[in-house]
Amino acid sequence: VQLVESGGGSVQAGGSLRLSCAAFGVTVPFFRMAWFRQVPGKEREGVAVLYPSGGSTGYADSVKGRFTISQDNAKNTLYLQMNTLKPEDTAMYFCAAEWSALGHWSRTQSFRYWGQGTQVTVSS
Repeated sequence: VQLVESGGGSVQAGGSLRLSCAAFGVTVPFFRMAWFRQVPGKEREGVAVLYPSGGSTGYADSVKGRFTISQDNAKNTLYLQMNTLKPEDTAMYFCAAEWSALGHWSRTQSFRYWGQGTQVTVSS
């Protein structure tokens, strides 16, 4: 299993970025997929989740209304569209996948497979 994130970069506050997570060995529509983020010295936090077989979503309060998680089944790729970015969104962003539905989505322990991360930096 391999998850490969891309799309990170530097942007000014108010700008947008779209992160991608290409999945290998994991069929995205059949897995619970999520985005997490982490800043140095802090715990990794759940940002958004996409559930299989129906596509319901969940978001952290801090990103509701600004971020959108989605998938492209043909490309087996997960996305995170990030709009109206704020300096506090600066972090390393990780893609995660899990077959099981056990555990709350916002907990890192609920996901078995992880990507290496892509850095997002938002300047004021």
